[in-house]
Amino acid sequence: MSLIKRTDRLPFIFDDIFSTDWFGGIANENKFGHNTPAVNVQETDDNFVIELAAPGLVKDDFNIELDNDVLIISSEAKNETTEEKDNYTRKEFSYSTFKRSFTLPDTVNSVDILASYDNGILSVKLPKKEEAKVQPKRLIEIA
Repeated sequence: MSLIKRTDRLPFIFDDIFSTDWFGGIANENKFGHNTPAVNVQETDDNFVIELAAPGLVKDDFNIELDNDVLIISSEAKNETTEEKDNYTRKEFSYSTFKRSFTLPDTVNSVDILASYDNGILSVKLPKKEEAKVQPKRLIEIA
């Protein structure tokens, strides 16, 4: 079983109408102050691994929660700079937020989930339960 992305978007029938631009591509879904980072999900024999591209953030910007087999990864980052010169003041600020949710299969051992952040990539390792791991081939003798 694979991880399923949860979404609050319109049904897929409306996706094509509202998310395709006039040139045949996908319209930019980002709203002001709201970015959805790219996610890679990989399944190995022992784990699921979620890699989320979020450059420019620090690990303290992330919030990872598990709520009834739903893994929620979110971030809220604020940045403000002020420059004052003789006759002017320039103040700039930015604010970005995102939230991604994944429904975890029953095969995930939710107690041993690990997360790390390195070089702009948040990596979440979801180990499988022992009974869900791929078992090696064995020969069964006939009695």
